[in-house]
Amino acid sequence: MDQSSRRLSPPEAPRAFGFFIDGAERPAGDREVMTRTSPGHDVPVTEIPQCSAADLDHAVSAARTAFEDRRWSGLNGAARAAVLLRTGALIRKRVDDIAYWETLESGKPIAQARAEITGCADMFEYASGLARSLHGDAFNNLGDGMFGVVTREPVGVVGIITPWNFPFLILCERVPYVLASGNCIVAKPSEFTSATTVMLAQILSEAGLPDGVFNVVTGTGPTIGQALAEHGDVDMLSFTGSTRTGRAIVAAAGASNFKKLGLELGGKNPQIVFADADLEDAADGVAFGIAFNTGQCCVSGSRLIVERSVAEKFAQMVADKLGKAVTGDPLDEATQLGAITTEAQNATILTYIETGQAEGATLVCGGAALDLGRGRYIAPTVFSNVTADMAIAREEIFGPVLTVTPFDTVDEAIAMANDTDYGLAASVWTKDIDKALMVTRRVQAGRFWVNTTLAGGPELPIGGFKQSGWGREAGIYGVEEYTQIKSVHIEIGKRNHWIG
Repeated sequence: MDQSSRRLSPPEAPRAFGFFIDGAERPAGDREVMTRTSPGHDVPVTEIPQCSAADLDHAVSAARTAFEDRRWSGLNGAARAAVLLRTGALIRKRVDDIAYWETLESGKPIAQARAEITGCADMFEYASGLARSLHGDAFNNLGDGMFGVVTREPVGVVGIITPWNFPFLILCERVPYVLASGNCIVAKPSEFTSATTVMLAQILSEAGLPDGVFNVVTGTGPTIGQALAEHGDVDMLSFTGSTRTGRAIVAAAGASNFKKLGLELGGKNPQIVFADADLEDAADGVAFGIAFNTGQCCVSGSRLIVERSVAEKFAQMVADKLGKAVTGDPLDEATQLGAITTEAQNATILTYIETGQAEGATLVCGGAALDLGRGRYIAPTVFSNVTADMAIAREEIFGPVLTVTPFDTVDEAIAMANDTDYGLAASVWTKDIDKALMVTRRVQAGRFWVNTTLAGGPELPIGGFKQSGWGREAGIYGVEEYTQIKSVHIEIGKRNHWIG
């Protein structure tokens, strides 16, 4: 049944999920089980096994065996593409079911979850073409005695650690591209939002992915995440999360086998608005940029840098927009802002709001938790008169909190945008194409939007500058990221002997 056609409710009892190794979902057995309570409803919704280091070793061994016997990497691109296409079709068939469990565990609005998961099907379909088009290079300019070939080969066993804010989306920004290049995977989802990662394992198996190529080990970061980062038989690790944890991942990888790393870390992303912008469009975009996923988004546009002549007016326009946004039950189709995913993050956001007021910023709107009878909710919050030395201007809040700082010149706006340790994303709003191009070129960010925000698709890569991470995901760049380059020199004809 199409769940979007009826009012949804939490389950009467939590659903038990297992973990997934070597083509089979395995029950918790005698392992500890974490019961996940819906952040929007305060009722238990899922039960997830807390795996051990031995379980992780088993998963890595299964992935290594699958890689070494070439059951996946040895297939031609057409065969891998067929599995990815079937996966995309199965995701489309199960969008409502995946979105339901994603919403229950994460607290994001059901309409948003459904749109994200539909986009994930796009990623598998797009990556199927990349599986067929991935290629190396040839050098026919080495003289008559030598021919050169450059090949791209899969890295091997890839670990993927995903966060709780976009459990399925971030996973699918990686998995199809990792698989397209012939690798095998061990995935570790957040312990708070593990269900849909296990569901993807089920779908991949049904689509014909060979056993052992995609494995899921559930559990905590200190137990499973750390062990995955340190594991000597994991060739590459993709981690999405905080910059602080990213540093620990780098240390763990270096202390083990110098595994290759892909890191998408924190962001403190600017939205630059010029007076010549369509201010109505910009106000809606800025509100969307801070409120999407309840602000729990690494590319959230959390710093509004606005031309002084319109700064006060524009801040109020954004506040008015946010005041009309619907905050409520994540399972309600009308909801635009859902619940705060974890208790710890809820406390962090409220602490930053208190800090902003103590630092002397002016509270324009919001600034408090919302009592909706159940669940964790925070009103979208806007601070004006924010200076660069304030914690709310410099530190990633990861919640629906927007800071407003005015500027006078283009150079000043660019300097403000770059005055951060991060460089994940940025937006500019202007009708002057010269200005737009100048800002786009000079602001340090891996993703950039002009007169829009948080837009994209599977074709363009994602990733950050500075302390926002290493490497790129998605697009052809995301496939190439998970390959090693090999140079092959082929001598033609009789060798000129070194020893006479």
